[in-house]
Amino acid sequence: DIEEVRKGIGSDPRIGYHFIYPGLGYGGSCFPKDVRALIKTAEGVKFDAKLLRAVEERNNEQKSVLFDKVNRYFKGNLKGKTFALWGLAFKPNTDDMREAPARVLMEALWKAGAKVQAYDPEAMQECQAIYGLRDDLLLCGTKEAALRGADALMIATEWKNFQAPSFDAMKDALITPIIFDGRNLYDPKVIARYGIEYHSIGRMAA
Repeated sequence: DIEEVRKGIGSDPRIGYHFIYPGLGYGGSCFPKDVRALIKTAEGVKFDAKLLRAVEERNNEQKSVLFDKVNRYFKGNLKGKTFALWGLAFKPNTDDMREAPARVLMEALWKAGAKVQAYDPEAMQECQAIYGLRDDLLLCGTKEAALRGADALMIATEWKNFQAPSFDAMKDALITPIIFDGRNLYDPKVIARYGIEYHSIGRMAA
């Protein structure tokens, strides 16, 4: 259980809990660029920055974790399915989608023949600017609208207004009552009470 691991590591006052959260990797304009720049600088002085290269590689892998969970659940048969996606920006309180995990997720779904119904409080125009008009992308006006007729819900950004939805309404709106949560927003025990299947990061499915 990743929460137990987090408690154990975070209990060391030299580390703390603040930045130890499971998720889909980092994105944005700073971390990816800075890590690559440090690797390049190290190469310039003939130093093998193994740790930094491992960080970059693992982060890229982590962005595919949610798609892999969905693909396994549906046994590789995603063609013609529709997925609700909550969160497009790489983090809350911005419209920045540069190197966002949601982009990796959407592009993998499209490649597999699936459609996406997406909602983000800030990044809708940015998403439109990046991807334009597509038959396999519907940008919805509310998070509730994104759920309607979807085969499952996927969460890629931990926006505050995603943290306390109506799970009864969610169950009614989804074709399959299942959540793939890339930000561990919910307590699996609470979700189970509503008869919704729940897959998150570093925890057993509930």
